[in-house]
Amino acid sequence: MIINFGSINADLVYQVPHMPRPGETLLALDHAKHLGGKGLNQSVAALRSGGPLRHVGCIAKDDSWIDAAISAAGLDQTYIDRIDTPTGHAIIYVDPDAENEIVIFSGANQCLTMDMVAKALHGLNGPDHWVLFQNETNLTGEIARYAKDHGFKIAYSAAPFSPALATELLPLTDLLVVNETEAAELAAANHCAVADIAVPMLLVTLGAKGAYLRDATGTLHQNAYPVQAVDTTGAGDTFLGAFLAQYDAHGNAAQALRFAAAASALQVTGHGAASAIPHKQDVTDFLKEQSK
Repeated sequence: MIINFGSINADLVYQVPHMPRPGETLLALDHAKHLGGKGLNQSVAALRSGGPLRHVGCIAKDDSWIDAAISAAGLDQTYIDRIDTPTGHAIIYVDPDAENEIVIFSGANQCLTMDMVAKALHGLNGPDHWVLFQNETNLTGEIARYAKDHGFKIAYSAAPFSPALATELLPLTDLLVVNETEAAELAAANHCAVADIAVPMLLVTLGAKGAYLRDATGTLHQNAYPVQAVDTTGAGDTFLGAFLAQYDAHGNAAQALRFAAAASALQVTGHGAASAIPHKQDVTDFLKEQSK
C-alpha cells in the first residue's frame, strides 16, 4: 500500500497566448478549474494504476466543490481532515506549446498534524508499505522520521525543490524523485555527481526525454512516448504515482518505468492535472498499440 501525505489544491488554469511579461496585463484565452495538488495528483495516478492507497491531507470544511471533486476522482476520504483554513489552490498559466507556470497558495496543506500521521499509519506493517510525501505540505521531516522509525519505505518527491531540505532527508529516503535540474542542484549541494546522490533508489524525470532510475543493480533508462501534448501540468506527478503503484505491485522496475511513461504520455493529451490522469486499462491498451 501507498500512504501519501499529500497536498490537495484547486487548480485555476488559464490558457494564455504567451507567458505574462513583467508589468503586462494579459487576456486569457480560456479558463477552467480542476482538482490538483502534487500530492493529490500522485494519489490519483497511483490509484488509477492499480495501487491500494491512503491519501492523508486537509481541505476547508466548507469547500463543497473540492469535496465533490475528490469523491469523483475515486479517492477514499477517511484520512482527509476538514478544517477552518482555506483549501490550497494553484494559479496555472498554460501557453500554446503546453508549457506552464504555476503559483501556489498552500492554505490547508500546511495543517497536517502528527496525530493524522499516527492515525494513517496505525496497524500497518511498515516494511510492506510505502510512505510518500512532497514539499507542498508541512511536517515533511517529521513524517519521514516517524515513518522510518516504524519501518516504512520512504518515497520522497522533492518538489517544490529545496536543496537543504532534500539533503536533510536523504538518509531517511529509499526512493528520491526529482527532475533533471533538481538532481543537478542536489548533487552540487552535496559536492558529488548525480549518480552518487546517497539514496538507494534515485528516479530522475527528464520531461520529453523520459526518465531514468538508478538503484543498486545499475541504471535503467526509459524514453518518453511521443504524443501531441495540450497541457503538461501534472505529468511528473502522474509518472511517479503510476511508477510507485506498479513497482509496489510487482517489484519490476523496468516494467514500472514503461507503464509510468505511458501514463504520463496519455495524461498530457488532456486538460487539467488529476482529471487527465488515465486509468490502468487505458495505459495497458496504449502500451499494446506501441508494441505493434
